[in-house]
Amino acid sequence: MTLKSLSRVLGALLLCATASGAWAATPASGTLTYSAPDRTFVTDGEVRTVVRSGDTIYIGGLFDRVGPRTGPGLEFALDGSQNPGLPEVAGGDDILHAVASDGAGGWYIGGLFTHVGGVARHNIAHIRADHSVDPAFDPNANDDIHALAVSVDGLTVYAAGLFTSIGGQTRNYIAGLNAANGTATAFNPNADASVEALAISGSGSIIYAGGRFATIGGQPRAAIAALNAADGSATTTFNPSPSSRQVFALAISGSTLYVGGNFAAIGGQPRNNMAALTLGGALDGTATSFDPNVSFYGCSACGSIAAIAVSSSTVYAGGLFDTIGGQSRRHLAGLDPISGTATSFNPNPSSNILGVAVSGSGATVYAAGGFTTIGGQPRNFLAALNAANGTATTFNPNPNNAASAIGVSASAVYVGGYFTSIGGVVRHSIAALNATDGTATSFDPNPSYSANSRATVYAFAVSADGSTVYVGGFFTLVGGQPRNYIAALNAADGTATSWNPGASSIVQTLALSDPLLYVGGNFTSIGGQSRNQIAALSLTDGSPTAFNPSADSEVQALVVSGPLLYAGGFFTSIGGQPRRALAALNTADGSATAWNPDPELPAGNSNVFAIAVSGSTIYAGGSFASVQGLNRKNIAAISAADGAPTDFDPQASDAVNAIALSGSNVYAAGDFSTIGGQTRNLVAELNPTDGTATSFDPGAAGGPRASALAVASDGTLYVGGSFKTFELASQQGFASFFGDRIFADGFEGRP
Repeated sequence: MTLKSLSRVLGALLLCATASGAWAATPASGTLTYSAPDRTFVTDGEVRTVVRSGDTIYIGGLFDRVGPRTGPGLEFALDGSQNPGLPEVAGGDDILHAVASDGAGGWYIGGLFTHVGGVARHNIAHIRADHSVDPAFDPNANDDIHALAVSVDGLTVYAAGLFTSIGGQTRNYIAGLNAANGTATAFNPNADASVEALAISGSGSIIYAGGRFATIGGQPRAAIAALNAADGSATTTFNPSPSSRQVFALAISGSTLYVGGNFAAIGGQPRNNMAALTLGGALDGTATSFDPNVSFYGCSACGSIAAIAVSSSTVYAGGLFDTIGGQSRRHLAGLDPISGTATSFNPNPSSNILGVAVSGSGATVYAAGGFTTIGGQPRNFLAALNAANGTATTFNPNPNNAASAIGVSASAVYVGGYFTSIGGVVRHSIAALNATDGTATSFDPNPSYSANSRATVYAFAVSADGSTVYVGGFFTLVGGQPRNYIAALNAADGTATSWNPGASSIVQTLALSDPLLYVGGNFTSIGGQSRNQIAALSLTDGSPTAFNPSADSEVQALVVSGPLLYAGGFFTSIGGQPRRALAALNTADGSATAWNPDPELPAGNSNVFAIAVSGSTIYAGGSFASVQGLNRKNIAAISAADGAPTDFDPQASDAVNAIALSGSNVYAAGDFSTIGGQTRNLVAELNPTDGTATSFDPGAAGGPRASALAVASDGTLYVGGSFKTFELASQQGFASFFGDRIFADGFEGRP
């Protein structure tokens, strides 16, 4: 099954089975049971279609990389090798925004997540030096954590972000937490808007906060404040009052506080986006002579500083800029700590910087962001740089999406961000995975559109002997050959065969019935003949047969059942008859039979995205409100005899994009949040008699839809879409091929 939506989603997940774990149907009931896989793979974009052939899983969609699932936080040795055994961060939006060393070999982490190592932890957690999740520290923040800092004595963890409840207390945007048990301390500045950055004075008695607030600590303080560590009250003298309430980065060196953000003045002086402020004394909070004058394309208001790190002799600044310190420096620069002039450090990253940190020795600068080149080398989103000149070291973890937070200890680096995988391979829109261990095979057709643009793959069909993979989608080049929207690929190496029907536009669904391939989509010609939206092609030479139903709009789902071809889509006429969204066609000539379920959506055009056949019952999913005038919302079971709906009535809250059958069980995937009378996000198992949801609840999250379902002969269920996690109670989940940005081990899922 495939999702035929043309919307683009950054990030998708696909779940796939592994040798040691999968969703599998039990012999007695067919209901899926779960065991955690050892290794699963994810993509960095949406998976629209998935099919398994033998020991190979083919996935297609809109993605660029496939790699082992890691979650958004990892620890590395200083040489860049991944430290094994870290608990996986998962659930929710699956993002890490903040990292702080605990001073004892462990880490405090914050962001948007629900589990760490299978343990429920909402948005903040403590990973101990032995890589276990601290069982006592559980502040349970109700929203995002953007910054973390640990007190000088290690007894208090300061957290900032978007939350309003943390540590068992009401705390607006900033809080102090007992490091032993995570409960909120008396520190309660009560900001009126988000806090984005934290820094602690050398004595530990003052906490500096930056963000978007107007009041904090009981005083009017625009975007930056000095707070008493004991109770969070604002100090009376420090009030730099920047011109804009946008302070994103803070770093302290001795009696100087370096400040970054988006502003034009601060501390009583004009300063574009970055400044140094005096701490203490009569000049507390006033700007020093440090003046980097940050701008982007000649526009100071367009530039910003997102991260600052300080070594003994250099201030490192990262963000969005191309001029800083009087020099051309793109997004990352080293600055003289007194004057703010740029040093020779010039890594020149290809895109913005979100995080910067310096090693204890000061010899290495770690950078995180959206770049793909930095320091003169290809580096995806994360790099280590020589502090002297900005050249890249051999450190190259290669995450599949942006990194944003970096913590450094004496022996390790912990990195957090938006990524789901480290160290994958490039695969554009098509990949083949080994069903045993999830690793990507060498199969690499590399589709593109007009040679340079990104392609999307919507449909697969695999020959009975597994030697040929038929593919449909939005592409004009695949397998090393020009192929318009449809192609046949050698399963061994992904090269295109000579079979070349050449559709005039997008192919969205395929159904193989040797010696023919039925094709649906949005084309008006294929195989050199006029065919509107649907055709039957010879597997020998790609020529169309006389089968010509001529649909008046897109065909998005096809299933062959004996002498009939069931078709679903946006059409209102097909096979020479008025048929709304769903029809049964004679495979001999393409004429529509009398079967007419007539799914209707009164407020708009009804459509059918998914069809599955079980004996005398036809399951249909899409966007509709009724079948033959009877209320059936987005999914229905329909009699093959007369087109009337059965008692199966799950009433999905939103579109159903895919349906799969396993034994007596019906699985649905889509955009819904409720189905079968229960809360079920994106994926559900339904009773085939009445459509009620079973107890199966993988809890997909972090994305708008599930797009594809497939069931292997061993009962493994594969799910593709644009979700990021599967929340499986306390169990370690699968990975997916999605999400922005995925595929499953059975699922893309993580706890």
